[in-house]
Amino acid sequence: MNKLETLKQWVKESNRIVFFGGAGVSTESGIPDFRSVDGLYNQKFEYPPEVIISHSFYERNPEYFFRFYREKMLPLGYEPNITHKCLAKWEQEGKLSAVVTQNIDGLHQKAGSKRVYELHGSVLRNYCTRCGKFYPAEFVKESEGIPRCSCGGIVKPDVVLYEEGLDQDTTTKSVMAIRQADLMIVAGTSLTVYPAAGLVNYYRGNRLVLINRDETPYDSQADLVFHDSLGEIFGQLAEI
Repeated sequence: MNKLETLKQWVKESNRIVFFGGAGVSTESGIPDFRSVDGLYNQKFEYPPEVIISHSFYERNPEYFFRFYREKMLPLGYEPNITHKCLAKWEQEGKLSAVVTQNIDGLHQKAGSKRVYELHGSVLRNYCTRCGKFYPAEFVKESEGIPRCSCGGIVKPDVVLYEEGLDQDTTTKSVMAIRQADLMIVAGTSLTVYPAAGLVNYYRGNRLVLINRDETPYDSQADLVFHDSLGEIFGQLAEI
């Protein structure tokens, strides 16, 4: 049996699948990732992107932060791809118990997934840092300079910046889902960003599947490894 047939068989036999995904899940919807040749880390700004999207830079220079954020990190108007749709279908069928994602674009929910643990937050949630009032992403996108609430406070996206900790509740629920999974599919992530990447270590089963264009530090621990595009793999898994 070839690797893809093995994976199809595992999916059929599973009812507690956990999918752990990174930027590569959304690149096929047209959203650029951070580390590819034309990704954020290779574009020219006055500061490296990881500096601009750090908590200390946001505090020090919010106007520059929001200029970069609007231009490069506010992916609105994109649609879910075959991977998002396939995962939503598995959840509806009772096969998938959770999606754990490093992405902040909300595309899993747009595809219909209900149980999504967003480790790094979401651009779709924005709150006034003074009064807590909620604002949609469009408000931030269309604001000039620093987005301000009617009370005068800064409206900050609910995304985890560098130097900020992950949300404890989201992390705890992710760990619980991963521990109980009978199949874990890790896809579209280089598994180099911690603490998120370390969550893979909580998987207790023997069906760990890695799908990523490039090698990852966890390839040797996986039971199945695909260095392919997610669209190709999930295009065939969607037929199950």
